[in-house]
Order: sequence, then C-alpha cells, then structure tokens
Amino acid sequence: MEFLLKEETYKIIGICMEVHNTLGAGFLEIVYKDALELEFSRAGIFYEREKQYEVNYKGIILPHKFYADFVVFDEVILEVKGTKDIANEHIAQTINYLKVSQNKVALIVNFGELKLNYKRLIL
Repeated sequence: MEFLLKEETYKIIGICMEVHNTLGAGFLEIVYKDALELEFSRAGIFYEREKQYEVNYKGIILPHKFYADFVVFDEVILEVKGTKDIANEHIAQTINYLKVSQNKVALIVNFGELKLNYKRLIL
C-alpha cells in the first residue's frame, strides 16, 4: 500500500532530522520553527508558517481560529513540538487541524527528545 504524499513527507522529515541533528533537544519550539523555516527556504520548498484556519460551525464562522505551525507543499500540516513525548492531546489537536484545513496528511514532530520523534496522521 502506497503512503499518501510519501515523497513530500519524507522530505519534511529529512529536514526535521537535519534541524534536530544540528540543534539537538532542549530548545523552545520557536527555535526549531525558525530553523525549519530557514531550511525550507534553502531547499526551495513551499511552506506557510502559522497558517490560520477558521472553524465553521453550522454555517457560522466561530471567533476562535486555529493556527497550524506549518503547511508544507500546500498539502501537509506540520506541527512542531518540544516536549518529552508526543501526547494524545497533540494528536487530537492535529486531527482538528486536518479537519478544518481539509488536508489529508499531517506530521507531528517532537524535537524535545534525544532522538527525533514523529507521527504521521492521515484523515
């Protein structure tokens, strides 16, 4: 069975590994986001940072907005974490981002562990 957006997610994970190998664990999420933005730009990869999504509830746009850390290749949501592990709350949050964005694939990448940890979610 083929992975959806396999090539794109491999490229994103590769860049995340480069950032983690260079910086290691222990920085705040914002540092990893800044480094990722630099690496995406250097690689010529299209991305949007802190992309805003509205929540439509029964035809009404709710006042609270969602902000995905990155949308890469216009198709993959990338959520950046700097915690001791990827928690169920992170997964639930990212699934909600998939729902409101109508994208199909997301990556949660945790830079807070000694070894880069990530989860690939498909909606």
